[in-house]
Amino acid sequence: MIVVAHRGASGYAPENTLAALRPARAYGAHMVEIDVRTTADGEFVAMHDPTPRRTTDVARVFPDRRSWRVSEFTLAKIRRLDAGSWFGRRFAGEPVPTLEGALDTVRASGMGVLVELKVERRDPGMCRRLIACLRADTYWREAIGEGRFILQSFDPFALRAVAASVPGLRVAVLGRAYRRLGLRRIARYAHLINPHHLQVTAPYVRHAHARGLAMFGWTANNEHAIRRLVRDGVDGIITDYPDRIPGDHAFAA
Repeated sequence: MIVVAHRGASGYAPENTLAALRPARAYGAHMVEIDVRTTADGEFVAMHDPTPRRTTDVARVFPDRRSWRVSEFTLAKIRRLDAGSWFGRRFAGEPVPTLEGALDTVRASGMGVLVELKVERRDPGMCRRLIACLRADTYWREAIGEGRFILQSFDPFALRAVAASVPGLRVAVLGRAYRRLGLRRIARYAHLINPHHLQVTAPYVRHAHARGLAMFGWTANNEHAIRRLVRDGVDGIITDYPDRIPGDHAFAA
């Protein structure tokens, strides 16, 4: 069973920040999940929502802007935001990390990483930039070959585009529960199917496994949801509270 810290140990620190990534291993995680979006100047930053409004002080820093979409900010402006104070005073001043900064932090911990690519529209240029980023780092190239780097997305176009250009990259499809025909199509290019935990059933897990697909369920935070996923036979659990997953788990992807 693989324990994945959702947006870092986000039950204990502000999501998608280095403060949430650093302690994840101590809480029992084998991997961390990071949401990634692109800025107006093509840089990758860790951010779940289309706008920074929920998790930063963007409304205070840029009160006169008509739009607060991440894709309309340059990286320099994103760096001006406080991504920690909303969660607690002791996290005040925590910045929005770049993908590079997040991966450096994960590397220092020895954990694997599940990168979720947030796609607002089909953008081949974004895919090319991500491919170049993955190819440029020897450590993560090796991690890809070992299954310690997984790319997931709701957008199959982006997954296929990146996977076709990065040998050995494992990709995971997000979205609705798929029937057997859908699983067969996904298995042509993907390695995992990662549904919301309420969509997981034991038969669904068996059907995915029969097609050679592993399954991680998200985001299971209470004891009932966690135990049900374990019972149904998933390969991994994505959670805000990795220390709530019981037992010893060997890392394998």
